[in-house]
Amino acid sequence: MEVQSPSPRHPHGTRSGVRVLVVTCSDSRTPDTDESGKLAERLLREAGHLPVGREVVRDEPALIVKAVRETAAASGAEAVFVNGGTGITRRDSTFEALSALLEKRLEGFGELFRMLSYAEIGAAAWLTRAQAGLADGRLVFSVPGNPSAVRLALEKLVLPELGHAMRELAR
Repeated sequence: MEVQSPSPRHPHGTRSGVRVLVVTCSDSRTPDTDESGKLAERLLREAGHLPVGREVVRDEPALIVKAVRETAAASGAEAVFVNGGTGITRRDSTFEALSALLEKRLEGFGELFRMLSYAEIGAAAWLTRAQAGLADGRLVFSVPGNPSAVRLALEKLVLPELGHAMRELAR
């Protein structure tokens, strides 16, 4: 847990070395074929954070809740980055599973994700149910499972503010 030097935007500095669990919700991916999870781990590591695990779980609410609660606690994760299951098909249940866990919602995350997605993919952006919030004292981010969505969420939203958000959460 290293404190990065202050910037005009964050005069008290931000944290690096945030411990993050990466969870992929998919009925078809395996740890070997989970390109989005691998990408998330790499981008987190390159930004100075610590991926503490990567899980692939079926898009089943009980399995998603278990990963976000039990696996995150066992791994010492301070944040959980979930990808997949945010669409509107019958099998997409990540939104509902995480909504039930969130104690505080960070509405701006989903709004900004859809806005940024719109610039890349057009009107289809409104079909995503990306969200973020706090569950069991951890930051939880949930985004679509394709690699371009994972990259967009991490590079434009999560990584620029993760260290700052963790400092705020500790106050």
